[in-house]
Formats: sequence, structure tokens, C-alpha cells
Amino acid sequence: MRTVTKRRWRAALDVAVGLFLAFTVVVGTLETRSYWELAGGLAVVLGSVATARRYPAVSLGIALAGALAVPFPYGDRLPVWVIFVLVAMSYQAGLRMPRARPGILTGTACAVLGLPIALLFGQDGLGDWAAMVAILVFAGLSPWLLGRYVRVRGELARTGWRRAEEMESRQRLVAEQARLRERARIASDMHDSLGHELSLIAVRAAALELAGGLDDAQRDAATQLRTSAATATERLREIIGVLREDAAPVEPVQGDLGELITRARASGLLIESTVDVDGAPPMVARAAYRVVQEALTNVAKHAPGAAVTVRVTATGARTDVSVVNAPPPAGPLPGAASGHVGLIGLRERVRLVGGTLRAGPDAGGFAVTATLPHGAAPVEADTSADPDADAEPSTSARALELARRDVRRSLFQAVAVPLALFAMLLAVAGIAFLYQWNSSELPTPVYERLRIGQPRAEVAPQLPENQRAARPLRSEPPLPAVPGAGCEYYGTGRSWLDNDYAAYRLCFADGKLVAKDWFTEGAP
Repeated sequence: MRTVTKRRWRAALDVAVGLFLAFTVVVGTLETRSYWELAGGLAVVLGSVATARRYPAVSLGIALAGALAVPFPYGDRLPVWVIFVLVAMSYQAGLRMPRARPGILTGTACAVLGLPIALLFGQDGLGDWAAMVAILVFAGLSPWLLGRYVRVRGELARTGWRRAEEMESRQRLVAEQARLRERARIASDMHDSLGHELSLIAVRAAALELAGGLDDAQRDAATQLRTSAATATERLREIIGVLREDAAPVEPVQGDLGELITRARASGLLIESTVDVDGAPPMVARAAYRVVQEALTNVAKHAPGAAVTVRVTATGARTDVSVVNAPPPAGPLPGAASGHVGLIGLRERVRLVGGTLRAGPDAGGFAVTATLPHGAAPVEADTSADPDADAEPSTSARALELARRDVRRSLFQAVAVPLALFAMLLAVAGIAFLYQWNSSELPTPVYERLRIGQPRAEVAPQLPENQRAARPLRSEPPLPAVPGAGCEYYGTGRSWLDNDYAAYRLCFADGKLVAKDWFTEGAP
């Protein structure tokens, strides 16, 4: 149903665009009342709009052919509908072409065929050629590049968001795996410590069972206590033993912070420490141990040689942990990129004891701080945001930034390429115009010495090598009424900056000069 509705909307949009362009054709031909122009314009609109969606290259070719063929019979009047049709169809072609090559080939072919025609058959010669270049660049190339930019931007945005979703899903999976590993470590700790305590209970129950002075009921109770402790120990080993197979090696439970810091100093770390965990519950002390251990591991891995300050302070209500390292003297190790997996597991460990963990850059170094309350329940896990996101952009964020950079680059190309191309063509046309202007000047004394009836062979050596292409069009005198007369046009020496530039006209028939005229733009 949604697909059918979308098709109907597209068809309605195409009809609306076609009607608007046809309206511009009708309005544009009211002044000339040219039925040929009206028929040609409507044919161009119909063909380009009908093929715009399925065959955008054909639609672009039809619009370009109409723009190249229609303006020439009308002299200095350029039909406005040509610009509307070319802009609309060029934009839609750039928007709908999956590849740029067909559009480039179509535009190049039309330009190669049309520009020489404008130069050779246009009434204004070089002026028509320059006008055609401007039409192709600003009404053809610029909208096409803009359409390509919009298409590429949409594709890059969709690709970027798909990549972002994939990266975020992968990061969530990595974070979940880190949390599960940390829970497995906790379970392993529980197995080691709780199993030890249960074993002691079983031993004491066995001793009580063998002690003298007990009646049968007391001896049966001791037996049941020993059996229950042994059964609980076995079940604990079976359940948590599965988790220990997937967990990373676990540090011994009896290790304390003092020993950990001593081993770290022996490995080369410069550590200043203040440790006081007296009064902290076992799980809180274990969490503090893990925070310090992970922070020192990160310092050794990412900031070699940096001085470290460790502060662990336990009060009656909570334990505060702080591990701050200074900037490494030689900079971080090359290629030692952090995946934040250890911090994710550490955050899970702190969360399960009801605490909070903060990790991030600090004055050029890095700081890991934790607040571990005594006797608190686990806080709710926050999976919507990563507190370390401010420290280092995620892979998906970097991918999106690259996509945005590509879009900005394509926008720059859409604006800069037409302007650069037009500037280059304008420079070439200007050089050619100035050369043709200066090489077509007929000196005034030579013009005055010419006499009607002189042979062409006698006059030819005195004439410039080129004729004037840009000449006045509105004030030219009537052609001489001599059969077979042909006229040549030359400059008068006036600057091309003058608005009322003039021209000499020499007309020859049967090899003789039959008329010479001098006329100025705007003269009666």
C-alpha cells in the first residue's frame, strides 16, 4: 500500500513539473507567436519529463538538445523556457543517476556538437558561443552537480547511519561481554571465598559430630549440618565452575592493595600511594582492588613513565578510590589504542556494589575515581550512554564524521567546479575575442582611400587578416541591391569597452568593391 501511494505521489509530482514547464513554453512563445517554437518546446518538455525517472541520461540529452537548437533563430532573444527546462531536467538527472559517467558523456557530447554550431551559425558569432557556454555551465552543469550532491549526501547519510547502528550494536555487544566477564570474576571470587567458608563449616560440623557428650538428636543435627555444607559446596562448584571456564584468570582473593602497589612499583611504575581500607566490606574492598589494578594496568599500557598517585580512603559509610597519572614524558605508545573494555568491566564491578565510576582525561593525564558505598544495593545499569564517550569518540562517531566530511567535499565540488570551468572558458573566450578584435581593425586612412569599383585583388593586400565577428546589429544599413554581393566587416579602431562600438562594411560583387559603409551601434 505504501509503495502504491509513493508511486502515485511521484506521478503527481512529474505531472506538476511537466505542466509548469509547459506553461513556461506557452508564455515564452506569446511574444513571437511562433508555432514551431511552441511545438518544439512542448516536445522537449514532454520527452524530458517522460523519461526523467527511468532514463535520466536520455532526459538530460533531450533538454540539452532543446537548449542548443532552439535559441539560434531568434538572434539576441533567448527563450526563457529553455533555461527552466534545462535547470529542472539537469537537476533531476543528477539526482536520479546512480553513476555520474552517463551524465558526463551526454553533456560532453551535446557541448562538443552544440558549441561549434553556436560559433559558426549564430547571428552574433562569438557572442552566441559565449552565451551558449554560460547556458551549459550555469543551467546545465551546475544543477546537475547540485543534484549529484543531494544524491551523494543522501547515500552517505544512509550509509553512515547504517554503519553507526552496526558500530553501536558491536560496542554494546563488547560492553555486554565485558560485563559478563566481570560478573564471572565476581562469581569466581564468591566460589573461592564462600567455598572456603562452607568447607570450614563442614569441618567444624564433623568435629562436632565426633565430640563426646552429645545425644543422638544433637549428633543427627551435626550430621545434617555437615552434609548440607558439603552439598552446598559441591553445588556451588558445579554452578560457578561453568562461569570460571569462560572467565579470565582471577587474582588470588588474599591479595591486598599493598601487595598490588608493591608489585607495580617493582615493575617500574612511579607510584605515590595512601591506602586505608580498614572497615570496608569484603566486596567493597575487592572492588577497590580491581579499580586500582585496572587503573595501574592502563598507566603501564598507555602512559609509560608517568607518575601515578593512588588514594584509597575508607570511612564508615563509603570507600573513595582515586588513581591519577601525569602526562607520559615521551608521549603515549604508538598504536596503543584503548578499547575501554577494561573500564566497561570495571564499571560493572563498581555498579554491582552500588558505587559510581568516573574515568577521563585530567590535565594532560588520566584520572580514574570511584565512590564505593558500604552496604548499598546495585545501581541500575545505564546502557544508553557511555560515560567515556567524552574522552574518546566512538568508531561510529568517527564514521559519521567522515561521511559528513565527504558530503561537504561534494558540496564544494558542486559549487567550485562550475565556477572554475566557467572562469577557464571565459578566459579562453576573452583571449580569443581580444585577438580577433585586434586582428580585424581596418585603419581609417586605408578605409578613406578605398574607391567604389576597385578590384578585390587590389584592395585585399590592404585589409586585415581577420574579419570582425562582434559588430553592431541594430543599425546596419541595407545591403546593396547588387546580385551576388557579399559583405565583409572590419573594426574601426575604437576600444571594445565603448558601448557604441562601430564597424566598417565592405561589399564586393564580381570581384569589385560595390559599397563601403561605416555604422555605429544604436545609430538611426
